[in-house]
Amino acid sequence: MIDISALAKPILDLLASFGTGVLGTGGPGDSLRAASTAIDQVHSLGRTGINLMNTAWDGTGADAATSKALRVQTSAASISDRGNEMATVMGQAAAHVETGNKDLTVIAQSFVNNATAMAPTLGTPAGLTVLVGSAIDHLGQALGVVGRVQNDLQTQTASMNELAPPPPTPSAANTAPVTGQAISTVTSGLSNVAGVAGTMMSTAMSSTSGSTTTTSAGTPGRTTSSTGTASGEGVKITLPDGSVVEAPNEKAATAVKSALGCVGTPYVWGGNTPGAGLDCSGLTKYAYGEAGMEIPRLAHEQANGATPVSPGDLMPGDLAVWDGHVAMVVGNGQLVEAGDPVQVGSIRTENSGMEFYGFYRPTE
Repeated sequence: MIDISALAKPILDLLASFGTGVLGTGGPGDSLRAASTAIDQVHSLGRTGINLMNTAWDGTGADAATSKALRVQTSAASISDRGNEMATVMGQAAAHVETGNKDLTVIAQSFVNNATAMAPTLGTPAGLTVLVGSAIDHLGQALGVVGRVQNDLQTQTASMNELAPPPPTPSAANTAPVTGQAISTVTSGLSNVAGVAGTMMSTAMSSTSGSTTTTSAGTPGRTTSSTGTASGEGVKITLPDGSVVEAPNEKAATAVKSALGCVGTPYVWGGNTPGAGLDCSGLTKYAYGEAGMEIPRLAHEQANGATPVSPGDLMPGDLAVWDGHVAMVVGNGQLVEAGDPVQVGSIRTENSGMEFYGFYRPTE
């Protein structure tokens, strides 16, 4: 009598070594999300601190401090977002493994059921032939599941590698040791999962060697301000300095991208033509026009009907308005404006002795 357990062993070994894919409470994913939540809380306190600082202090020194603080806020938001995204990738990888485990369980049970049903014929050559064929077919299905999961994990590993570099802003260096350790732990864990899948494939393949019959293995948010927050509800923009910020909506993002696209355009009083000549309000009016929003032509009038914004709550697309000048906030403590030429600089409230009206968010 043929040993059914010997035929089932390669499939059962795959299942035993595959892992469940179930992440326990308090694992790396939960730790990353908890860290991101803590960073978001610090970010909220920082926003309040920026507003209080600007209430008590003004001038060039306050502007420099505000710009620096906003850059730190952007860095914190980037780290928070990366932590949440890495936790999501880990969850996706675990889901692939869990699905694979369930599929292998079904395949193993199917073979056992077939063998049990064939029990009366196993003493005959025909019955033996059918049983061996069934074992080969089920093993091929199992190898296909392993290959599929291995490919899926390679995709998740690539995603994790994209998230591994620290945020590009200099202020991120203060938090790099902790973040680097977390990233290393998660990446190592994900690589181990992929390695296990690879080992299972090798083991399963080798288990069929020596047989006279060969088989085919199958075909293997938060609306983010220019300082950045962690809801992921906005539209991401990569700035010229490499930092990633989120505009509150698509129109603000389009306006920022359009304004940045005009960098290098010479200053021309009354100019409205990107590449040929722009003045300050011509730049902002053009940029918002590209987003489908009409705002007044004169600088000081662009605050009319717009929503006042505190320095700590700035978002890409907000306007800094003086009595004779206007600039657009782009994020990470920076703004773009029509100087000579159009250029990106640090956020400020001082401008050649002009009266600063405040920061405003254009609304329709």
